[in-house]
Amino acid sequence: MFATERQQAIVDQAHAMGRVDVLTLAHELQVTPETIRRDLRSLERRRLVRRTYGGAVPVEWPGSERPGSERPDRELDRIARAAVAELPQEGAVLLDSGPASAALARLLPGGRELTVVTNGLPVAVLLAERAGITLHVLGGRTQARSLATVARWTQQALTDIFVDVAFLDAGGVSVERGLTTPDRAEAAVKRAMMASARRTVVLADHTTFATDTVARFGDLADVDVLISGTALDPGLAAEIGRAGPRVVRA
Repeated sequence: MFATERQQAIVDQAHAMGRVDVLTLAHELQVTPETIRRDLRSLERRRLVRRTYGGAVPVEWPGSERPGSERPDRELDRIARAAVAELPQEGAVLLDSGPASAALARLLPGGRELTVVTNGLPVAVLLAERAGITLHVLGGRTQARSLATVARWTQQALTDIFVDVAFLDAGGVSVERGLTTPDRAEAAVKRAMMASARRTVVLADHTTFATDTVARFGDLADVDVLISGTALDPGLAAEIGRAGPRVVRA
């Protein structure tokens, strides 16, 4: 089996099962665990999976379809629709670089005069020609994995900005460790975004609660609203709510 065929098989299984395991894949595909780990790193760079401890979970970017798929990720759509209620009637918002923020960008309502600041190139592409949107794209070094701008230029620009709401994606959410993301440079930008906003709304699909990633960027007490899908366990949602944010299960 060629690498491209093996990686497509991994993506297909991730979407069918909701998660894949390195050792199980190695056995089923008759390769070494290190080969599977290399495959998962490649797929994560292409934003097709998100690695977790011992395996990976699928990722869908809104508005796009993976090969062989007939429909985009509906959970992100529900989260984005719920996030629309947190938008000001007019004013300024920050949109992060992740898939949930891109889903929200697609659903920004017409008839409002909004200034949108983003470090996400996919978000910027979605909003570049939208009527009623004044778009500002933060400069900086571009991450190949997430297509986010990061580093000193991005953070410095954020110190001169103040917005009504910051909408942030997270790589991991837990009561014990708060908000995490796989990349330290992205974590620094997310912290700067939170500091630049009157309110913070975190958009997190159910896979976000399955793992903690390497770089911490905030506490749950720093979050005003956390929006997830109905797959979020009600007991865990209540525990998160006691730690600070209002929790919405969309």
